[in-house]
Amino acid sequence: MTTAEGDPATAGSEGMPADRDRTVPRVRDLTWPTLCALQTLGREATNAEIYEEVVRREGYSETQQSALHKDGPQTVIDYRLGWTRTVLRFGGLIDSSRAGRWTITELGARARQEDMQALQRRYNDERRGNGPRRRGSGNSPVNDATQVSAPEEPPEAQDGEPDWRTVLLETLFAMKPDAFERLAERLLRAAGFVNTQVTGKSGDGGIDGVGVYRLSLLSFPVFFQCKRYRKSVRAPEVRDFRGAMAGRGDKGLLITTSSFTQQARDEATRDGTKPIDLIDGEQLCDLIKQHSLGVETRVRQVEDVSVDRTYFETL
Repeated sequence: MTTAEGDPATAGSEGMPADRDRTVPRVRDLTWPTLCALQTLGREATNAEIYEEVVRREGYSETQQSALHKDGPQTVIDYRLGWTRTVLRFGGLIDSSRAGRWTITELGARARQEDMQALQRRYNDERRGNGPRRRGSGNSPVNDATQVSAPEEPPEAQDGEPDWRTVLLETLFAMKPDAFERLAERLLRAAGFVNTQVTGKSGDGGIDGVGVYRLSLLSFPVFFQCKRYRKSVRAPEVRDFRGAMAGRGDKGLLITTSSFTQQARDEATRDGTKPIDLIDGEQLCDLIKQHSLGVETRVRQVEDVSVDRTYFETL
């Protein structure tokens, strides 16, 4: 298994800390591509689908995609896309139709590229407390523009409890390498694999284990590799894993605590090669939660209470 220890996690281009790489697009550069991506994806998409389509449309390099926000594992582009969705939702251009999915509103469908700078300014002004709250007001974003210039990068999120995925990923980074491999083994068993075992050892070419997946009357071996990375996984690492599988099997599963560049995803499904299935950090967290492996989910009931004034006025 490739572990977090020794990884150049914060190294950007030319030795620069990745989250300071000035070539990485800013939020102001991502608002319009995000709207266009949603249009291309049928006006509804997940965070991951939006990310992939924006990267494809804009042609961001692996260096840009690999730049980390602070110490990772979240990339700068992913972090800024999160802020981009916040800005677009503030302006009423997109909304979350259901958990994990975003849709373009009618206002968003009518928006123009030249409206984006005004929307960013209005959002910044609102955050500074200099303007009325107009989230989802239905007005054209350009009509509410102020003279406040957009910052180079959006403010940090408000203080509060960290997201559970962040806590879980940091917990995974703190694990010993062999313990993380055993977790991957347990996760695959919980997902339906049988005869799953960790086989990682020196000279094994990077393969950490193998399991048998049964699909109806068929079963086939699946080799897996774990990369406990903070940096993004790139295309050469996918190719190396495929090479390690040569002569052993046709199915591979690459699991990481970080993310995959678009070039890595393209390499995983490149025509004429054995396909490699990918599980990134967000998916890994969701799978661990789904199978209750050290993650407990408690459902809380929330009441929305409203008062009908007219009822009391008629008494």
